[in-house]
Amino acid sequence: MEILATIWFILIVVLWIGYLFLDGFDLGVGMLMPFMSRTERGKRVLLNSIGPVWDGNEVWLITAAGAMFAAFPHWYASLFSALYIPLTVCLLSLIFRAVSIEYRGKGHTQAWKTFWTWAMALGSTGTAFCIGAMLAITTTGLPLNSYGDIVGGAFAWMSWPALLGGLGGLGFALVHGLVFLGLKTQAEIRERAQRWATRLMLPAAIPFVVWFALSLTQRIWLIVPVLVAVIALIASFFAVRAGAEKRAFVLHGVYMLTGVGSVFAGAYPNVLPSTLDAANSLTVATASSSDYTLTVMLVVTVVILPVIIGYQIFSYRMFLGRIAETHIPEAHRVPVAIRS
Repeated sequence: MEILATIWFILIVVLWIGYLFLDGFDLGVGMLMPFMSRTERGKRVLLNSIGPVWDGNEVWLITAAGAMFAAFPHWYASLFSALYIPLTVCLLSLIFRAVSIEYRGKGHTQAWKTFWTWAMALGSTGTAFCIGAMLAITTTGLPLNSYGDIVGGAFAWMSWPALLGGLGGLGFALVHGLVFLGLKTQAEIRERAQRWATRLMLPAAIPFVVWFALSLTQRIWLIVPVLVAVIALIASFFAVRAGAEKRAFVLHGVYMLTGVGSVFAGAYPNVLPSTLDAANSLTVATASSSDYTLTVMLVVTVVILPVIIGYQIFSYRMFLGRIAETHIPEAHRVPVAIRS
């Protein structure tokens, strides 16, 4: 039944939007680690601002990829096998980033801290670029044959939509991180984040806005959500300038939500278009699992999803306050017995 497949297509889009909104800001904070503060305490402020929530945010990534695998195995197989190289880079970036968060505080030399600071920045940059490129590719298409296999080799995915999506992912995460730091920190870092967000917000949004506008070639009525996205972006810009960080953060999320939503609405019913022949495109009907599988998944989701959302709301409320350098204690050395 196509209605079940459509419901799962919508749920997967919601999961990807949730991932971009939540993990977008901590990817941005990671990218800013070498630049936002020159002092060790300042860098620890950045790490502590995302410390309680970053791994919970990545649950959305795992859930989105897992839902694609279970609900649309043909979509998952065609997309992920075509993107072995960028997704391997993405996986290594995620690992590098996670290890840097855990290991940065385990050594006390400047070289050690500098290495893991840059590991965090490069891992966050690689993740944001590859996720943005993948989402753009799945809506603009790949050269697929009638079997759903990519034609043209391992680098056939390299195209201007991939670059557009990658730069869009980078720009969104960077600015989302700056707006988040303005909301979450105090004093010098807060002021610097507001200043940089004001300068970068509009130019960094250009690749995503172009990607959003491509949806108009599919359905002209999508000009409504695209305009909402642009208005939300401009309103977020003025909110940052006015020092209204919470409003700016929410509006920046609305800009991404309505824009990415319009892109996937334009692609529907295709989940992965073929650039060779429209008849080879994968759709919600041809790429989905059986109705039984989709029904079971839906029941499990109805039970589990509120628990995940409730846990995340609880963790964000627990760590709601702002962080300043004065809140950061002196670094303590790991006892010799543990180091050995």
